[in-house]
Amino acid sequence: MKITGVETLYLRQPQVKEQCDSGQDALLVKVTTDAGVTGIGEVDSSPMAVKGAIDGPFSHTTTTGLKHAVLGEDPFETEYLWHKMYRANIYAGRRGIGIHAMSGIDMALWDIKGKALGLPVWKLLGGGFHKKLRCYASSLFGATPQKTCELARRFRDRGFQAVKFGWDPMGRDAKTDIDLVRQGRRGLGDDADLLIDAGLVWDAKTAIQRARAFEEFNIFWLEEPLRPDDYEGYRKLSEASPLRIAAGEEESNRLSFLDLMDKGKIDVVQIDLTRCGGFTEAMKIASLAHDRGLMVANHGFTTYVNVTAALHFLTSIPNALIVEFVAEEETTLREKITQQKLRAENGFLSIPDAPGLGIDLDDAGVNQFRVS
Repeated sequence: MKITGVETLYLRQPQVKEQCDSGQDALLVKVTTDAGVTGIGEVDSSPMAVKGAIDGPFSHTTTTGLKHAVLGEDPFETEYLWHKMYRANIYAGRRGIGIHAMSGIDMALWDIKGKALGLPVWKLLGGGFHKKLRCYASSLFGATPQKTCELARRFRDRGFQAVKFGWDPMGRDAKTDIDLVRQGRRGLGDDADLLIDAGLVWDAKTAIQRARAFEEFNIFWLEEPLRPDDYEGYRKLSEASPLRIAAGEEESNRLSFLDLMDKGKIDVVQIDLTRCGGFTEAMKIASLAHDRGLMVANHGFTTYVNVTAALHFLTSIPNALIVEFVAEEETTLREKITQQKLRAENGFLSIPDAPGLGIDLDDAGVNQFRVS
């Protein structure tokens, strides 16, 4: 079997709000083979930059479009192809966009392997730790603390036992920050888990103050309160905070995750398969986390392709904690571009058992949102 094509599909809603919602557009990757087997992947990044990194031509031996690097190769050779892509783009792609772009291709290659062998990806990864995984409803904060309370009630009524709120208006002032958390807890009740994503808004001392103030609300974790590169700040916060500190979605391969774990001393390692280098790299990052006694959760605020991939990944590692599951109430392209629609049941998601990823694109939905 040989790779015969790599196609990037940029999808975008007609109206995109200026807010931290990466589900308003999507960059999908399709890899085709001469055996008629097609794999799909996703990249959550700057879509057009990723498209250029994949579709671009050969420039020289250390700056090459990734499509050029994998055409004609055997899709089963995922480890070899990961390193070939990395080496072929090492000048421009050791972090960030280059690794993000590799993620989509790597995910599609694992989808191909599973389909060709008639096995779900998690079996190829040696998994089987779970039949289902607990998930949390992931949402932006309401516009006000009271709106956040109302959202929390609705998510609880839908059966979620864990809910995360994040980003704006967190970070405006201490009173607003604390009231957002207070009202989130009020709406959710005392017997469900409340997770808070601060959205990179504080310095270390402010984050320590907020962590102490949030302690009375018994939050499950405090996510990304600091700039991603502030490892010393993360260390100070982690050592001073009574709360779990979670981070990782901004990291792009295991070397940057090592800094976050060893210098930043975080408690929960958040891995996004569409950014970190795909399944091939994610498994190594999870192993490094396990060696350090750290739990792993996914990050995914985009499409069901991302979430489905995360389920395969998390059931293949011994240190999986919980699954992020976007529960935004507005209808988005997420609901229209795949044939399968993921639904939580009593706060849990089932592990896919179909060959490959077990999720297929809906051509009509893709064409509706595709940007030519």
